[in-house]
Amino acid sequence: MNLLQTLEQETLARRTRDDADVRPGDTVRVHVRITEGERSRVQIFEGAVIRIKNGGPRTTITVRKVSSGVGVERVFPTASPNIEKIEVTARHKVRRAKLHFLRNRRGKSARLKPMRDFKRKK
Repeated sequence: MNLLQTLEQETLARRTRDDADVRPGDTVRVHVRITEGERSRVQIFEGAVIRIKNGGPRTTITVRKVSSGVGVERVFPTASPNIEKIEVTARHKVRRAKLHFLRNRRGKSARLKPMRDFKRKK
C-alpha cells in the first residue's frame, strides 16, 4: 500500500461525511471554519450544489451562489476537518448529474423546480 492510500484510509477512518445526504440540485449551507491569525470562526456559504466528484475520502462538492450579481463557486472537500457541517435546506428536481448549465443562466431561467416531499432535518 502506498503512502497516498495509507493517508486516505486514516482520513476515512477519522472523518466521513456520509451523514449529509447531498445531491446535485440541493441548496446547502456549508459551515466552514475560517482561521484568521489566532482567532477562528465559522462562516456559512449557502448555494446550490452543481457538482459532486466522488472519490472516497477525496470527494468534493461544488457549491454555487450569486452574490451582488456575481456568480461565486466554491469547492469543498467533504472529509476536510475545516467543514463543521453541511445542511441541506432545499431539494430540487434535476435531470443531470452536473449542473454546469446554471453558470450561463440568469434570473428566472436559473430556477430549479423544488421537490414537494422534501422534509428538512432539524
